[in-house]
Amino acid sequence: MKSWVYSFGKGKAEGSAAMRELLGGKGANLAEMTNLSLPVPPGMTITTEVCTYFYANAQQYPADLQKQTTEGLQKIEKIVGAKFGDAKNPLLLSVRSGARASMPGMMDTILNLGLNDETAAGLAALSGDARFTYDSYRRFMQMYGSVVLDIPHHHFEDILDSAKREFGRFQDSELTAEDWQTVCARYKETVARETGAPFPQNVQEQLWGAIGAVFKSWMNARAITYRKLNDIPAEWGTAVTVQAMVFGNLGNDCATGVAFTRDPSTGENTFYGEFLVNAQGEDVVAGIRTPQQITVAGKAAQKSDAPAMEEIMPEVFAELNRVRDKLEKHYRDMQDIEFTVQQGKLYLLQTRNGKRTAQAAVRIAVEMAESGFISREDAITRINPTSLDQLLHPRLDPDAPRQLLTRGLPASPGAAVGRIYFSADEAEAHANIGEPVILCRIETSPEDIHGMYAAKGIVTARGGMTSHAAVVARGMGRPCVAGAGELHLDYVQGTLTVAGKTLRAGDWITIDGGTGEIMAGPVPTIEPTLSGDFATLMAWADGARRMRVRANAETPLDAETARRLGAEGIGLCRTEHMFFDPARIMAVREMIVAANEAGRRKALTKLLPMQQQDFHALFRIMDGLPVTIRLLDPPLHEFLPHGANEITEVASALKIDRPALVRRLEQLHESNPMLGHRGCRLGITYPEIYEMQAEAIYAAAAQAVRDGMDVKLEIMIPLVATRRELIILKEKIAAIGSRVAANLPHMIGVMIELPRAALAAGDIAQDAQFFSFGTNDLTQTTLGLSRDDAGHFLPDYQRAGVYAHDPFVTIDQDGVGELVRMAAERGRRARKDLKLGVCGEHGGDPASIQFFETVGLDYVSCSPYRVPIARLAAAQAAIASAGKGKVFNKAAAA
Repeated sequence: MKSWVYSFGKGKAEGSAAMRELLGGKGANLAEMTNLSLPVPPGMTITTEVCTYFYANAQQYPADLQKQTTEGLQKIEKIVGAKFGDAKNPLLLSVRSGARASMPGMMDTILNLGLNDETAAGLAALSGDARFTYDSYRRFMQMYGSVVLDIPHHHFEDILDSAKREFGRFQDSELTAEDWQTVCARYKETVARETGAPFPQNVQEQLWGAIGAVFKSWMNARAITYRKLNDIPAEWGTAVTVQAMVFGNLGNDCATGVAFTRDPSTGENTFYGEFLVNAQGEDVVAGIRTPQQITVAGKAAQKSDAPAMEEIMPEVFAELNRVRDKLEKHYRDMQDIEFTVQQGKLYLLQTRNGKRTAQAAVRIAVEMAESGFISREDAITRINPTSLDQLLHPRLDPDAPRQLLTRGLPASPGAAVGRIYFSADEAEAHANIGEPVILCRIETSPEDIHGMYAAKGIVTARGGMTSHAAVVARGMGRPCVAGAGELHLDYVQGTLTVAGKTLRAGDWITIDGGTGEIMAGPVPTIEPTLSGDFATLMAWADGARRMRVRANAETPLDAETARRLGAEGIGLCRTEHMFFDPARIMAVREMIVAANEAGRRKALTKLLPMQQQDFHALFRIMDGLPVTIRLLDPPLHEFLPHGANEITEVASALKIDRPALVRRLEQLHESNPMLGHRGCRLGITYPEIYEMQAEAIYAAAAQAVRDGMDVKLEIMIPLVATRRELIILKEKIAAIGSRVAANLPHMIGVMIELPRAALAAGDIAQDAQFFSFGTNDLTQTTLGLSRDDAGHFLPDYQRAGVYAHDPFVTIDQDGVGELVRMAAERGRRARKDLKLGVCGEHGGDPASIQFFETVGLDYVSCSPYRVPIARLAAAQAAIASAGKGKVFNKAAAA
């Protein structure tokens, strides 16, 4: 019989950490901790395969699931010594989700399950604490009502707020047992009114309602958004863990908290965490109450007056510290631990690899590798390449003036400047029109995930360093200031008030997530310094990778930035970008509107020295590194004016009749310019354009050589579809090279961006010394998708599973990728020394780089700020290809 349920408890588990795909991260790690003899409440995990079955079979369960669940429940009852649904000695359960990839707060949880009128009375008699019992009962009804019965959360909050006013209480902790019983009665009335049925008293009905709700939450809006943002496949599904409840709210010898084995913001090797006395877990995560630090050092760092766990629960703290060491050594990575203390006894509810900032991830990986705890290969493969983007952006200028509004907790480092908005929807809407946004909330919830992703930074008035806002912000790489208690946010009026100053939606603020400072207005920034642990890791990556990494750059600033970030040359210089400079565009337009070749050559003569100067600057900056220069690619109409006023201005500047300019615009108009008169087609029909560019390139190269530079020139012809096109243009270009820069070693190659070019690669390679795959256009021409227009329907295609990823972000391996592989193989059969690279946007995408490693490309080229990302991704791809036994290039890694 197939096992759908795996039990754990009392030092023995049917699962292990190796079963993550089946048991999810939570279930696998609970089983592992149980096998390590750590104090884990007993439970059972319903596998991810049940989730898959659930969605494949109209939300029905496997026939034998109920039997296996009943058997698992009996094992829990035996270990705990209580019975589920028993009126005198009731077992209470938690029901939690657990996908194989961590998705903090995105799916649903039910606590205190098994309480009803009878078991509540029994628990009150057994514990002698009716206040605790009915507080737990109302918490259960509130969670179950919201999650399972779909009753809006505010209904319950309104009842609680009204009761506190009626009874003259200010805090939840002031309510008596009788007060809580009154609240419970009103909750039941609300459930009956909203659903037309009483709150379920049958505990089996409660259990299966909760299990179903957790499985259904796999497809809720916030979980779908989170999976999309983090590239988590929907088909993975979630497991469900059913576990005996332990209580952190039975009195002052109880607590609940979250701890990290290292600082998740900085990576410092120090115990880091927060807890609350006499509280349940959601109180810490939701940020409703300001938590206390677990260590005295943490208390001092946060300038907190509240006592640390180390002070008030020294024995529990000492045990938790031993757990910290044991788990980090066992998993060989920083752990995020959830724990509860019930009447002085520590229980572990979860461990997982902790979410961390890029800065922390790099420091942790490097320090663990340098200490011999993990290998260098482990350190390299442990870092998400795209997270390095966090380290490559500016920080606040320490010398710039700033107007401090208030301080909160430094929950996620980095600087962010933007306009404030108070809802996730507003934040997303304004970000979509190009505004930099700071999302300001009293506290965030999983429903805010889309706004948090859209924002440049996040501010909350409540919550601590382990609150939802802090954990998610760190995982996303967003700067975050949490728990800024002096802020007063009015969602209705759309205002933020602090220290007598009121800001409105759309006003500018600056936040520093490393210090917790919130400042009025924008504060200037400076470029980051890439050294220390980052430099060490990148040196290791350079020693491990096979593929080289170049940059797409045509301006001196881009080229200098690329070289500073480790680029090994320019893989794509788009010469047309040089033409849009205001000082040159008029000469370009003069060339385009010229009535004959003589007129075009006259205008091109003006452009030649400008182009020569541009290319010389690139050769100087890239001294000793290859520079690939692509000849003019876009259709000519892109350089001409389109608005009526602009047409009039250009006609006047060029001293031609406006009707003549309009006629020229009409002549150049194309219905589908992407497939029109562009690329090498321009070079064949207007050879003087490419001749001018070739002369400028060779003259700049010759001058650079005379200036003592080591020039490695590669000239690239775009949009080639046939060998004959290449032959015609190569002969013209080579003739100019022989005249202007005789004996200069260089290469002439083509951009492969059409399916026919990929198919005819063996033929084309006979006359091309290199191929550079232009995967942007190759994707468009292969899939029949316009990159400019497909955005309107691509999200629907992804949701429907037609494309797993946006094909313009991650290469379509089965279609476009297969053409790249075919062209590479056919090209190298014809020319063994054929150099192969890629210069489309995919050159900076880690998943695509993994594919290019398998194809055997020599290099990838990407935008300057993605160069470190590509360097690390190329190293990870090489390690994956060669296996863990790869020998490092010690010279490169030194």
